[in-house]
Amino acid sequence: FWKFLLKCERLNSGAHANCGSGFPGVKKRGHSSRSWIKIDQDGNVKILELDKARIMRHCSLPSRDLRLLDPLFIYPSTILGREKAIVVSLEQIRCIITAEEVFLMNSLEKNVVQYKSELCKRLQTNKDQADDLPFEFRALELALELTCMSLDAQVKELEIEIYPVLDELASSINTVNLERVRRLKGNLLALTQRVQKVRDELEHLMDDDGDMAEMYLTEKRLKSEGNTPSELNAITNFSGGTKVVSKSAPVSPVASTNGSHRLQRAFSSIVSSIFDYPSGFSWVLLITGAGCVLLYFSFLLYFRYKKVFPL
Repeated sequence: FWKFLLKCERLNSGAHANCGSGFPGVKKRGHSSRSWIKIDQDGNVKILELDKARIMRHCSLPSRDLRLLDPLFIYPSTILGREKAIVVSLEQIRCIITAEEVFLMNSLEKNVVQYKSELCKRLQTNKDQADDLPFEFRALELALELTCMSLDAQVKELEIEIYPVLDELASSINTVNLERVRRLKGNLLALTQRVQKVRDELEHLMDDDGDMAEMYLTEKRLKSEGNTPSELNAITNFSGGTKVVSKSAPVSPVASTNGSHRLQRAFSSIVSSIFDYPSGFSWVLLITGAGCVLLYFSFLLYFRYKKVFPL
């Protein structure tokens, strides 16, 4: 027994020594490069080999966010708004969206190829149009659209498969049919959970003004460049070298003033004006007194008509 323990101790010490020896053929974990597809605002595509550290520096992302994009792991659908990027993990579409470009994991998966081709097509078609969404929202919109289309197609495929099985089960209850129904039920539950996760993520974003504002990357980029507040509420597109302001640019929820603040500000201005004109206070008292007298006699006439009490 003791000899066995000594042997294990030697093997462990030898393994630690080999790990720290730094063989030239061994790569450290987390520093290997991956293939990325870069799509710019004009729809141009480039294939880049970028390591994890370079992506983190370029997009100002923490390491934990990049784990969501790893194709070797399965994560629930997530959309994260960061300072300079939006991290999107929707089914097979996993990408990083900035105010000027999209970094998409290079893959031959159907949804990834469709996203790349469709985004390039839309960007190249609409690059001369001024009235359009910011770049980051157009890229995010397409990811959501393709994800919903993919889930809808899977639901239809499952319906086509499950209805004949239910008909067979209604006519003949046996072990084979029950097993098929059980398998399809499991697939249906898994698909329902995936759909619900996408829905919950969207509802969470819609309900949180802070998260929505974090995803408005174009506004933050224009602000960092020192633009005026009026330019921050519009999207700048370039058509033939001329700067054009978009009319459909969304306003940041954080920068906008809600209804209660506007009402309070209007009321304060009115009150501060019952003090700028002292004579106006007398008119307010006169009109208020006349209204009260009129209301009093109106109630008397009403009570007399209803014979509530004798007058």
